[in-house]
Amino acid sequence: MNNLLVMKFGGTSVGNSTRIAASCALIAKEAAVRPVVAVVSAMSKVTDLLLDTTKHAEAGDRPVVDRNIETLRNRHLETARELLSGSELQDVEAAIGILVGEFQRIVGGMEMLAYRPPRAVDEAIAIGERLSSVLVAAYLRSKGVPAEAVNAAEVVVTDAVFNNASPIMDATRQKANSRLAPVLANGIVPVVTGFNGATTDGRPTTLGRGGSDFSASILAASLDASELWIWSDVDGIMTADPRLVPNAKILDEITYAEAAELAWAGAKVLHPRTLAPIVERGIPVWSKNSFAPEKPGTRIVSKLGEGNAGARAVTSMANVTLVSLEPANPAVSGVHVMARALDALDRVNVEILALSSSSYRQSFCFLVRNDELTKSLEAIESALAIEMAHGYVHEPEVDHNVGLLAVVGEGMRGFSGFAGRIFTAISRASINIIAIAQGSNELTISVVVRRDGLEKAVQAVHAECSL
Repeated sequence: MNNLLVMKFGGTSVGNSTRIAASCALIAKEAAVRPVVAVVSAMSKVTDLLLDTTKHAEAGDRPVVDRNIETLRNRHLETARELLSGSELQDVEAAIGILVGEFQRIVGGMEMLAYRPPRAVDEAIAIGERLSSVLVAAYLRSKGVPAEAVNAAEVVVTDAVFNNASPIMDATRQKANSRLAPVLANGIVPVVTGFNGATTDGRPTTLGRGGSDFSASILAASLDASELWIWSDVDGIMTADPRLVPNAKILDEITYAEAAELAWAGAKVLHPRTLAPIVERGIPVWSKNSFAPEKPGTRIVSKLGEGNAGARAVTSMANVTLVSLEPANPAVSGVHVMARALDALDRVNVEILALSSSSYRQSFCFLVRNDELTKSLEAIESALAIEMAHGYVHEPEVDHNVGLLAVVGEGMRGFSGFAGRIFTAISRASINIIAIAQGSNELTISVVVRRDGLEKAVQAVHAECSL
């Protein structure tokens, strides 16, 4: 469809009646001049509430489950009553009742089983987005904009990796055009749930970290959109976290690769998977602030013009842990140990943030998020149980007192002496470097330092790179 715009709204952008009204005004403005698909997250903190409820249901904690369900119901009913009136309100109240009842049924099953099947968790937590889509579509209609709430399970086809599914793009393209193209052709705005999908045989799935943004890019690619706008509560992509670096600036433009690397290393921008479906099609993405829509935001494109040598941004991540593995003697193949460990981590969908190894002792270390540490250690200890039991491989060493700093920029490629400047800037700030990682594409330099020196390291590098 010509000139199609996909607009995605994050949890804070639909976090209450005021924010829903503001976001709907942005949708209405664009829908007046071109076809629009809106993709919505759950209201802020709702997904956390839903997940917490499933955990208490598994534990048999009925009072907390009941209290959380009531909180879920009341928050959405109160929002609906602030936005709507008359028959439109009655219809939405009924829809909220059905969806909350569906969630209640799912967690009731978990309570009976004393277990949370991954498939059931996916079905349960997608209720948050489904509630948002109902509210947003109803408010748009009340303002004279034809709109229809659409469950992405009807549109996005995924594999069966529950909690972290990946799209099957050909099947999604067919379904998206079959389900959404007629709606758009009739001048109706589809308000699609972010974060969720379904397998080819209809089992509910979710897309994991950054899933709502990912949903939007999947739909943009499937429908051959002209643009994708990601609305959140930040002005765009910055040269550093302004809480750490007060003089950080908004980047006017950044490449897909740079945005993906920044997200991987902790920046609050699009998750790397978000960009994958649209890179091949070259669909431009805008990162915009729904709280300040007059600000231009950051445009994400395939390639920048000349004059962008050096780094573009520096980011950091504090909630990480460094895990080290080492063979007990040089006769044991470190490559074999590394291969087994990495395969084990892949099987449990752990994202490795940085990897570094030594040559002689054949030890290696890798960085993971704190919330993935337990399953990382369990996976490695299971995969290498025999080697550890016989003393061929040492037990993993865990260092919690670390942080990750990453310097990103396509202009660093072939820039002689740039890495040395970064390391010198960190050392001038009296910060010890624990590990270093850099890919052959020279797009990112990752540095692991002590956590208490992370902020100073970011500031030193940002100043050195004149960002």
